Amino acid sequence: MSRKISKMLVVVTMSFAMLVAALPAWAHHAFAAAFDADKPVVVKGVLTEIRLENPHSWFFVDVTDGNGKVANWGFEASTPTSLIRSGFSPKSLKVGDQVTIKGSHARDLTKNAGAAREITLADGRSFIVGPQGNEPAGSPADR
Repeated sequence: MSRKISKMLVVVTMSFAMLVAALPAWAHHAFAAAFDADKPVVVKGVLTEIRLENPHSWFFVDVTDGNGKVANWGFEASTPTSLIRSGFSPKSLKVGDQVTIKGSHARDLTKNAGAAREITLADGRSFIVGPQGNEPAGSPADR
């Protein structure tokens, strides 16, 4: 009898472990669920925060409008591993850098958020950091 209980305990433990392991994938969303590839967005501002974390990296930028009002924008990007494979390094950008971010706006147009495609520094260096939206053909981010 104890052998049966032991086997059942192993099965229950393994089932629970598989369920817990699957939760991050279950919570992950598709690009189209959060962002609109047909709503390109370009912002210029000062980089305020960089989060190189899984499942997505994030870049935050303070953008000043014509009236001097500052709005903080958040842009989702690829995983740190994908960024590094494409030539980006944690030293590529730093807080305080002037940047231009091109990407796709969040589906909720009331939010200052988007999916970043390209980040360009004031000196002209640029990094592809995310998926391509439906930019017009021939645009710099259309590579």
